[in-house]
Amino acid sequence: MDLQQLTVFVAVAREGSITRASRRLCLSQPAISARVQALEQSLSLTLFRRTARGMSLTADGEALLAKAEAVLAAMEV
Repeated sequence: MDLQQLTVFVAVAREGSITRASRRLCLSQPAISARVQALEQSLSLTLFRRTARGMSLTADGEALLAKAEAVLAAMEV
């Protein structure tokens, strides 16, 4: 897990969409998808439910979101 993966995870969680997260972060959709998938694999967790309407957090994703936001906020100091 690295900071870029956490940044992408938080963006997708907040935007609810890979498309909107890719616009926000100025990254391609495949790059966003790859980072989310790599994070899920490194943690052996499913963080998002993928639906036709976008992405929603699983219980594991909800648990990680608060911690990821805290880490990213601490890095801004």
